[in-house]
Amino acid sequence: MKTNNQPLFRLDEGVTDAHLAYFQKYGIIQFKNFLDKSALTHIHTEVQQVQELLIRNNIQKVNGIPLKFGTDVDGSPLIQRIAFASHYSNTLRELLKDKRLQSLTSLLGSYAGRIGENEKDGLVINHYVNAAESQFKQLGWHTDSPRDLFLGSRILPMLNVGIHLDDCPLHNGGLRVLPGTHEQGLLKLLFRKKYFIDNNPDEKEVGFDIEAGDLTVHDGRLWHRVQQSPYTGEKSRRRVMYIPIITGAYQPKTANSPTPFYHKLAHIKQHLYGGRPQWVNVKARTESLAEVNSPSL
Repeated sequence: MKTNNQPLFRLDEGVTDAHLAYFQKYGIIQFKNFLDKSALTHIHTEVQQVQELLIRNNIQKVNGIPLKFGTDVDGSPLIQRIAFASHYSNTLRELLKDKRLQSLTSLLGSYAGRIGENEKDGLVINHYVNAAESQFKQLGWHTDSPRDLFLGSRILPMLNVGIHLDDCPLHNGGLRVLPGTHEQGLLKLLFRKKYFIDNNPDEKEVGFDIEAGDLTVHDGRLWHRVQQSPYTGEKSRRRVMYIPIITGAYQPKTANSPTPFYHKLAHIKQHLYGGRPQWVNVKARTESLAEVNSPSL
């Protein structure tokens, strides 16, 4: 596997011609130090508070999108995928207004793009950790485009923007991509690999040395996956916020929005493999902790 060898890019004043040329060729670009240490500390606090609020209020779905539950390294409840996270945090909502993020729409070329805070799955927080009962350790090969087909529309250009909250050097797993596959035809986009099932390394894949605060952007048509960490416990922790930049008609989601079919498939798969619903496990642990912490009468 190769390491991403792009020039050192920063998003200081917004997207430049050099950024655009690189992105158009490879379909992926990495920006260093998008968030400084102070901002990262604040974001970490906000993410934790959002998780606590969702667990405390027994929220299992947000705007029709199921939350993905698991267990942290200390056995405490953990939400490993939160959709529409900015709906629960003013800090995260303000982050989406950052002019540097807004400038990323120019990577779509002639298409008019927007940050989809209320569309798709909104601001998503992925929390990977390699623990005994973790439900989210890796993510198989996929592109982001077929979701449009499931939702009854044609495939439209989109960007997936990742703000990385933890260091993740190449040897610790993390993002893997097949550069240039954003220009593949429809058949390869749909059938080049088995969506989410295939976790096998590809001889043409490229990995990344990522530091906390870095930002990555990939074209929605690009094949990519998340490699499982070879470590267990705290050393395997990897948190990423993903923001969709989308085109086409405005299609916001609400509390009454149905659960998309592809999320239902994931739920069925869990039961086929004998797993209990993730919320059952988390709720049981939460209630157990409450009993331990409550004073006896």
